[in-house]
Amino acid sequence: MCFALHKMTNGRLVPSRNIPVPDPWYVDGLAFTCTRCGNCCTGAPGVVWVDDEEIAAIAEYRGQEASKLELHYTRLFGERRSLRERANGDCVFWDREAGCTIYPVRPRQCRTWPFWESNVATPETWQETCRRCPGSGKGELISAEEIARRIKVIRM
Repeated sequence: MCFALHKMTNGRLVPSRNIPVPDPWYVDGLAFTCTRCGNCCTGAPGVVWVDDEEIAAIAEYRGQEASKLELHYTRLFGERRSLRERANGDCVFWDREAGCTIYPVRPRQCRTWPFWESNVATPETWQETCRRCPGSGKGELISAEEIARRIKVIRM
């Protein structure tokens, strides 16, 4: 059990009230190792949010101008940008032979998989994630603190 912390006093976070905040159900951490299987990059249509910084990093990695990459490889989805998909739902940067062709600079949404709020909300949602992703529930133990950090990177 930890306590709700919210204000800074003398350079330290102090409890605003003595209100206990329950530890997450995964207090001992969760295992995950990316197998680069592509299950999260292929299949059903979806969105992979990208911002200007991520577009620039992908463009630099690919040796392209950011404006051209944005034009050809992203699309507007509401008021935000998403990577384009092929007609079959696969990410435009997924290659069946090579895997993710931008893996070192993949967007934060991809970097934080599977530690999205929606995937770790309950033991049941985590088990569903493990059924879809062969690396979830296996390999390196990721601490609850690191999971919380990744959840905060992007809300999914």
